Amino acid sequence: MIWVLKDSKLDMSSGLQALLNPSIKKIAVANPQHAPYGRAAVAAMQKEGIYDKLKDNFVLAENIAQTAAFVMSGSADVGVVALSLALSPNMKDKGRYFEVPAGDYPPIKQACVILSSSKNKETAKQFLSFIKTAEVADTLRTYGFDVPFSQP
Repeated sequence: MIWVLKDSKLDMSSGLQALLNPSIKKIAVANPQHAPYGRAAVAAMQKEGIYDKLKDNFVLAENIAQTAAFVMSGSADVGVVALSLALSPNMKDKGRYFEVPAGDYPPIKQACVILSSSKNKETAKQFLSFIKTAEVADTLRTYGFDVPFSQP
């Protein structure tokens, strides 16, 4: 999703096309070389046919949190961030966003595993069970995550 500070004049109703606005000089994006959200941002821009026009304006962040920080600090005019960050208590009242359709980029899959070398397997199993509860699924949905599972 694209996110700007609340006082930004950018009209985001055209979605990613809004990034072509000449007033946008710096676009914060997580580094697509190692950040899943950065790869998703690039894929969405390529699908829109605007990536080549915008790539020289990128301010590359190490991760999605730093991407948001660049916009919050004014180091970038706009950022392509995770919905979960835009809905977080730290950001939700400080900016506006436009949600990029999920079909415009490959899914970003999150995972949780228990390592065979763990010395705390039982605690890890309890945590994994907790993560799969309906209560946690509801919390994740509140922050914009798609949740493919939940236990009753």
